[in-house]
Amino acid sequence: MRKAAARIGLLTGAALLVGCTPAPDPIDGLPSAPPRPDAEADACSPEGIRITGLGVSAAMGLRAMGLDLVNCGDRPYELHGYPAVALRDADGDAITVRIIPGAAPITAGFDHPPTRIVLAPGERAGAALIWRNLVTDPSVVATAGTELDVAPSTGRPAYPVALDGPIDLGNTGRLGVSAWKRRDGAPATQAPPPPDPPTPSTSPVNPL
Repeated sequence: MRKAAARIGLLTGAALLVGCTPAPDPIDGLPSAPPRPDAEADACSPEGIRITGLGVSAAMGLRAMGLDLVNCGDRPYELHGYPAVALRDADGDAITVRIIPGAAPITAGFDHPPTRIVLAPGERAGAALIWRNLVTDPSVVATAGTELDVAPSTGRPAYPVALDGPIDLGNTGRLGVSAWKRRDGAPATQAPPPPDPPTPSTSPVNPL
């Protein structure tokens, strides 16, 4: 119980090793786990990226699923904004879901604004899906997505992402999506924070 609560509270997960597959660097506020070895071995998409799921953290009805995007091409790849996601049921039919940029109505901590990211070949970015499995109205059928498609952003090609369990929205009908964030440091276009002002000395220092 304590482990589950800590996992969803921190939402950073444990960087577990699967075989010799390295885990991506964790991001503050995003679930982190190694990509599945079979997904990691998949061929690059025509635009030079690969998107995989990192499993689901769950506790007390709150769910968070990490996404990992790697530039597996041979040229820089630009990201800006939020992943564009779509859910389908077991029959492959589209599920109507309200996609929320960030997750303010669902939980706190996933609302950092999007920044422009340029990934060099081999670099990664991460994002997360956030939802609650709640049934508050017995007259509304609960929704569970068993197939997930993810595009880097609206208007770009979408790719199927394997799930290790359903995205069980209950009857909330909403899914939060965090902005992409670089996994190996701050985005290249993000200005560094200003330095702290010097602390005044409490006593004079005489030169030698």
